[in-house]
Amino acid sequence: MALTLSGLMLYAMWLVLGVMGLSFVVDLFKSFSSGTFSSSTITNYLRDLLYFVFPLFLLSNMMPLDHTDFIIKIAYYIGVLGVLYNYVGGYFKK
Repeated sequence: MALTLSGLMLYAMWLVLGVMGLSFVVDLFKSFSSGTFSSSTITNYLRDLLYFVFPLFLLSNMMPLDHTDFIIKIAYYIGVLGVLYNYVGGYFKK
């Protein structure tokens, strides 16, 4: 099965990975500058890739199963909005 990200789905995935990458770099810089770096910083982001991004890839690969062509797309975009809310909302809580 091939990865079937196309159009707006591709840009949404880029947005998710960009926000996650930016958050990782900022947190890594903060931990290095304060001297509190630990391996849990990296493992937390690897866990988030597994818990947040991998299901989005699974949804995109399930697109051929959806004959209506919008049910799985709606679930995909809701997942993208949830991940963005999780990361962007984390900046405003800090």
